[in-house]
Parts: sequence; C-alpha cells; structure tokens
Amino acid sequence: MQSELWQERILFIGKYWVGSKCIRDLPDERRVSPVDKAYERFKNSLPDGVDLEKVRKKLMEQEIETPSWGYADSGTRFKVFHQPGAARTVFEKLEDAAMVHKMTGITTKVALHIPWDKVDDYQKVVDYARELGLTIGAINPNLFQDEEYKLGSVCHPDSAVRKKAIDHILECVEIMNITGSKVLSLWLADGTNYPGQDDFRERKRRLEDSLQVVYDALADDQRILIEYKFFEPAFYHTDLPDWGMATLIAKKLGPKAQTLVDLGHHPLGTNIEHIVAILIDEGKLGGFHFNSKKYADDDLTTGSINPYELFLIYHELVKGEEDCGDELDVAYMIDQSHNVKPKVAAMIQSVEQIQMAYAKALLVDRDALRSAQQSGDIVGAEMILRTAYDRDVTPLLASVREEMGVPVNPLEAYRNSGYGEKVAKERG
Repeated sequence: MQSELWQERILFIGKYWVGSKCIRDLPDERRVSPVDKAYERFKNSLPDGVDLEKVRKKLMEQEIETPSWGYADSGTRFKVFHQPGAARTVFEKLEDAAMVHKMTGITTKVALHIPWDKVDDYQKVVDYARELGLTIGAINPNLFQDEEYKLGSVCHPDSAVRKKAIDHILECVEIMNITGSKVLSLWLADGTNYPGQDDFRERKRRLEDSLQVVYDALADDQRILIEYKFFEPAFYHTDLPDWGMATLIAKKLGPKAQTLVDLGHHPLGTNIEHIVAILIDEGKLGGFHFNSKKYADDDLTTGSINPYELFLIYHELVKGEEDCGDELDVAYMIDQSHNVKPKVAAMIQSVEQIQMAYAKALLVDRDALRSAQQSGDIVGAEMILRTAYDRDVTPLLASVREEMGVPVNPLEAYRNSGYGEKVAKERG
C-alpha cells in the first residue's frame, strides 16, 4: 500500500512516472495515471447528489486577479526588505504575473497601482500584457503618500487638496479607459488622530461630494469598489472604518458603486462571512482583497492563518452564486505584502489556497444543510460544513489542472522551474 501511494505521488509536468518507468512504456492495464487513479477514488468517496462536472466547470472558470505591487519589493513602516529578482517595473511585474498564470491557469488579470505603475504610454502596458496572455484588472489610486495628504485626501479641509485628490482619481479613470479596466479600487487613509482635529460630519460630506464627481466620470460598464479599514493610519477615527460606512456611501452614489472586502481590514473576532452574506443580499458586494492576518492588517499570504474562515467565506459566495446567478459580479483580487517570502512563490501559495477553499465550498451538501437548518439540527448542520472542509480536494484540483494543461502541483512546478533564479540573475 505504501509503495502504491508513493508511486501515485510522483507527478511530473507533461508526463508521469511509476517507479523507474514512464507510463507510456507500461502495459495497457497499468497506463492509468496517478492523477486519474486518485481522482477516481475521490469521486467514489463523494455523497450522492454532488454534480462533479458542474464543480469542475466552476473551478476552471474561477478567476483570481493578482496585484502588481505583490511582485515588487515591499516592507513595513520600519523598512523595505529587498529581494533578489523582485520586479522593478510594471513590465517585470507583468512577467511575474504571467509566470503565476502559467502555473495556475486562473490568474489572467493584473491590478495596477498609480503612480507605482505610472508610465508615459499605457497602451504599451496593455500590449505587453496581451503578449503574455494577461489583461489589466483594477486600477488603484494612491491617496496616502503625498505630503499634502497629511490631513486627508478627499476629506481634507482644504478644497485645493481635495481637488488634487479628485484629479488623481480622475486620472486613474482615464487609465481605465485606455487599459480596458472595468474596476476602480479605492482605499483611503483619511481620518483623524486626535479629538477635535476635524469635524466628522463635514468630512463625511466632503467624501460624498468628492466621490460623486468620480462616480459621474465612470462609464456605464465601469464601477468603483469602496474599500474600508477600521484603523491605521488614522487612530482616532477613520472616514471609511467599516463595511457599513462603505456600503452607505456606495448606496448614495448609485449602482456603479459597491463595497470591497479586504480580509485583513477587520477587528479581531469579526464575522466576515456574515458581512459577505449581507452584502450579497443587498447587491453591494463588489470585490475582495484576499490576504490573511493574525492581529490587524498584516497582509499575510491568503489562508496562512485561518483557512477555515476562508472556506466559510467561500461557502457564502457559492450560495450567492447559486441564488443570484450572473447578478453576482464579484472581483476576486489578492492584496498581500509577503515581505519575507519569495514574491512569485508566495502568490502561487495564495492562489492555491483560494482554489482549495472554493473547491471545498462547492462540495457542501446544500440540500442536507438546508434540511438540518430548518429542523434545528445544529450539530448536523455544522458537521455538514466540517465534512466539506475536511475533505481532501487535492485529487480534484490535480485532475482539473491536468485538463486545463497546467501543472498539477503549481508551487512544486514553479520551485523546480528555475524562474526565480533566472530573474534574480537578470534583475539583480
């Protein structure tokens, strides 16, 4: 038994080996690949009623957007940590993103951050992305690094500073028009640090008036996703501190405005899956920034701290997909700052964790769960979720990846590819 399991785990890109023999050299009865054998056992272990072909189709259609800034050097408020081979330009960031897509098959979109990714000719960025099999995703304005933004950007008491901030966001809308981006992703550092520093209600009205100008500049097929964060760098009050405030502003602006949920931007103990469910019900869930946290906005790699929470969030998303169909249009984006991990490998880690959470959520027996909920069977309902979460979906994902023509083990394939060493030598 141990020998058989060992043989099935020896997976190589492009061909499979059993012991010292290539599968193509084996007798017909032994030419079933380890992936197929493992998948067959997985399939036979599922309860009746699971539409496995539907699950496979959903996994193949899954799309995760990676952030350009996730491939560059990053750090904390104390220091930027330099890594050999970290991307230095938007074009090198696209190259790294293309490698992640080559390994995973589901990361065609790349988010840009302006001015970190500012260039003279954005059409060149679009063209290079296309050459690499990528497209441009969300455009992210930067409203927290200029000296004038010390007291805020669109909420600043000085109208000249507010105009500068609005003009920058409108510049990003123009970049959206050039690149074909449909999403403006907005996070503000605006807030105050001391009582009496500014007037709460006036700041709220400044925020609404400023964003209305931006909203009116968006095309009908574009949208603004409003992110929130309950503290930092504003430690007394934050102008967009939680999902309620972000959603209130989005509702006032109109249907092209929605809420963006960053998994790290919540107080400890917050039930994020509950927030997700309510936003789905209100038609205001626009997107995610996937990451993970231990205490606050740590921006750790997705699934590294609490993978069960990630699964429960995806459980609500899958149910929302079933209930709302195409009306639920969620932008799934990664936003993490993996300072001590190699950039590309860390991004692949996060994509794999997101795939795994989605696969497990798709396997929840929803009819049985509904029945348990209606009958008050609390233990039974929880165990239905736990059964799906505890299921090993590695054979399912390996089979899906094989059909998509990507490595069945993306991280292992990347680590064996030599790409990291290659770019470290080329980029320094």
